[in-house]
Amino acid sequence: MSIENIQAVIADDMRAVDAAIRECLHSEVVLVNQISEYIVNSGGKRLRPALVLLSGGALGAVTPQHHTLAAVVEFIHTATLLHDDVVDGSGMRRGKATANTLFGNSASVLVGDFVYSRAFQMMVGIQNMRVMRILADATNVIAEGEVLQLLNCHDADISDETYLKVIHYKTAKLFEAATRLGAIMNGASESDEEALREYGMRLGTAFQLIDDVLDFSGNSSDIGKNVGDDLAEGKPTLPLLYAMRHGTPQQQQLIRTAIEQGGLENLDQVLEAVRGSGALDHVRRLARTEAETACAAIAHLPASIYREALIELSTFAVDRNF
Repeated sequence: MSIENIQAVIADDMRAVDAAIRECLHSEVVLVNQISEYIVNSGGKRLRPALVLLSGGALGAVTPQHHTLAAVVEFIHTATLLHDDVVDGSGMRRGKATANTLFGNSASVLVGDFVYSRAFQMMVGIQNMRVMRILADATNVIAEGEVLQLLNCHDADISDETYLKVIHYKTAKLFEAATRLGAIMNGASESDEEALREYGMRLGTAFQLIDDVLDFSGNSSDIGKNVGDDLAEGKPTLPLLYAMRHGTPQQQQLIRTAIEQGGLENLDQVLEAVRGSGALDHVRRLARTEAETACAAIAHLPASIYREALIELSTFAVDRNF
């Protein structure tokens, strides 16, 4: 099952989600509309809202409340992107200029705040305290993850465990919330909700691990951003940490300097060191293990096109080149 086939399973429901997104993003303030429309129309895989729909379908049915929550999850993700690109000074995302490049940092931050607050308005309308708690907790953990990542920048001595903690907070937490929400809205048992929570957390971890691999192995036109962006910001991602431990003394010093100083002055040499150390294969293996664990967590769910799509989504997360 390709990503297109996975998307086809929930195509009608995603159209309903898109309609909810456009309706709820509307504002009387023109600049809010301009930036919101730009972000929504910039593409993206829409994996997080898809997880709300697929997990709901795997446990019985996809309802209008799933559509609303899928839009809420996408809003939270969109708000983090608007803020992240300002913090990181990013110039390109999804193959297009970032909102902060076009509209300025101040506008991006403030519209990000608008999108966050609109998400909370929508989740209040669901009138389910567990839903609100999960989303509020997830949003708070994501913010903590962003701060942890900021603290780790230019630190070449962080452990793999610290790096994985950032991944779990910054990326996997929203995947986990999305799958839990799909289950909760269908009155899932505690064990089924836990299974989908585990699936979402593992899938999100695998997804971010591959993102970090693609920062050193992808093509800019495929991944929608500049190769080496993380290196330029001095982010000590797992491929760099592995290469620094397994490279030659000269390579170790090269990577340490690149992390501590940031920038792309020695990008070619760092890429060569990372690729030659086996780091990319190592991280891909870790991602595949996470994906396999995700699939095992939901193996007991009733057979359906939705469960099959969730399983295939874990394969896509690891095998993709964008």
